[in-house]
Amino acid sequence: MSDIKAAHIKGAHAESFALNQARWNEVVAIHVPSPFYRVKEFLAGEDILCPIEAREIGDVGGKSLIHLQCHFGLDTLALARRGARVTGLDFAANAVAAARDLAQQAGIAARFVEGNLYDAPALIAERFDLAYVTWGAINWLPDIKGWAKVVAAMLKPGAELYLLEGHPFAFTLDQVGAGTVQADGAIGLSDPAALLRPAYPYFRGVGTPLVFDMPETYTGDGPKLANTRTHEFVHGIGDILTALIEAGLAVTMFREHDACAWAMWPMLVEGDDRMYRMPEGAPSLPLSFSLRAKKG
Repeated sequence: MSDIKAAHIKGAHAESFALNQARWNEVVAIHVPSPFYRVKEFLAGEDILCPIEAREIGDVGGKSLIHLQCHFGLDTLALARRGARVTGLDFAANAVAAARDLAQQAGIAARFVEGNLYDAPALIAERFDLAYVTWGAINWLPDIKGWAKVVAAMLKPGAELYLLEGHPFAFTLDQVGAGTVQADGAIGLSDPAALLRPAYPYFRGVGTPLVFDMPETYTGDGPKLANTRTHEFVHGIGDILTALIEAGLAVTMFREHDACAWAMWPMLVEGDDRMYRMPEGAPSLPLSFSLRAKKG
């Protein structure tokens, strides 16, 4: 991807990037000590990867790996502990600073770079054996085709992308009336028995954000936030697969899962494996998906 194209994407969505960057800079101080992320357990030697990626990522020993949108680098460092040579990229300065601090505490060699995803090819000269993108990353990006081109640009020939994300079908649903915050900022009535129903579009104009006002972060702890407004973007399965194929990547694995890494709706139940699923007796739904794609 050329610098001109990256500049165009960022310029066209400057408000979205500014709002989201402010939000992610603020939540770092909440996320690092949150029990949700299990930093203490990680520093004590525990492998904190969720079961899906822990099972699917395979042997990363000796591989060069770039973690795009790495937040404060916890998964990045978990993969380094598994033997990868890791670089993490994030646009939030506070997240990058926290990642470097965590690496020092853990005694793990890692490189963390501050920058916008679309600038990655210009910011980082190295090309990698594996690109790693997981859990709540691409929904913050306005241009999925531009993202796929960045992924392809960061990979060596024959290298792979591993992507694990919340399922875009699940993102169309909400447990309206269960205390959730809607796109217009209204908070529903507190009813734990409220049913899921369609609330958001699956198909939406390219680059058109959904606007949310969320007073708390998804970990459910910490103080009320000052930066409540965020912009998120709809990318359907077809859009994602097409973007990767057009960027020159061959999809070699695609799986759907009935679990996700956070309580997408209040009705989801956390299992012993720290994954959230529909309650017993309710129909199973696709809550996440994973894929691998190889550069020719």
